[in-house]
Amino acid sequence: MKRIILASCAILAATIAGQASAQQSTVNGAAGGAVTGAIVGGPVGAAVGGVAGAIAGSAIDPPPREVVTYVEQQPAPTTAVTVEQPIVVGKPVPETVVLTPVPSNTQYSYTVVNNQRVIVDPQTHTVVQVLE
Repeated sequence: MKRIILASCAILAATIAGQASAQQSTVNGAAGGAVTGAIVGGPVGAAVGGVAGAIAGSAIDPPPREVVTYVEQQPAPTTAVTVEQPIVVGKPVPETVVLTPVPSNTQYSYTVVNNQRVIVDPQTHTVVQVLE
């Protein structure tokens, strides 16, 4: 019986790994957590992984490389500010922070906060990426 279960898990893992490598993007959210949990812990792991993945999967996808490159190459805006709160991906910057739009992709803006370049969603002021 154990051999059948182990063989089934191996086939399932190989199938999932094959499908995952065929995709261009990463698996995120509840689905990604469930797949990872299933591989590691079977059905119970899938349930736990799905819940954990749903929580972690609400994180924001990073911006396109062109946006990151553009922001890295721009001179620091004169509107750089310091705030007391930590700058964290998924959390908003204060509404008082002035954002500079990315001309080629209006879904993103950037600013400098606490001496860090930060890519932000201009509609929600949510931090999308902090550049090192």
